[in-house]
Amino acid sequence: MSRIGKKPVEIPEGVEVNVDENKVSVKGPKGQLEQIFDQGMDISLDDNQIIVQRPDDQVKNRSLHGLVRSLINNMVEGVTKGYSKSLELRGVGYRASMKGSTLVIAVGYSHPVEITPPEGINVEVPSNTEINISGIDKQKVGQFAAHIRSIREPEPYKGKGIRYKGEYVRQKVGKTG
Repeated sequence: MSRIGKKPVEIPEGVEVNVDENKVSVKGPKGQLEQIFDQGMDISLDDNQIIVQRPDDQVKNRSLHGLVRSLINNMVEGVTKGYSKSLELRGVGYRASMKGSTLVIAVGYSHPVEITPPEGINVEVPSNTEINISGIDKQKVGQFAAHIRSIREPEPYKGKGIRYKGEYVRQKVGKTG
């Protein structure tokens, strides 16, 4: 049995959950999320708990059991607390700013890079070397943060680039001789 899959998902106050066969929709104070899951999983609602069970011990169902439970838990947590990622820019002349709803990043290219965030994602630039990304969908927040980081990943010699806040970039020794 999956250790994660066995745990029920607690539903906090103010969160409304609808389970319609394999479609789960979660509505909370920050917004609404819905997702369709595999037909094999049995998702049920019992007094403020969501319980995910698998029909048999086939490899496919065993692998999906913990995944479905984690995705439902992320949906419930997203509509109550939300998710956020912070990025920082390191390098001479590297800076970020907002132009309307578009994020403009200058990271050493001949032109500034302009990125429009997807729907449901909020982007803030508290200082010109910090970017905060927030939203209710954990996957969208992480994917957008990874997309911004991929514009100029931190390089191992000087550490210049866009990195997650608190990320450690291992430095290499330069040429000797």
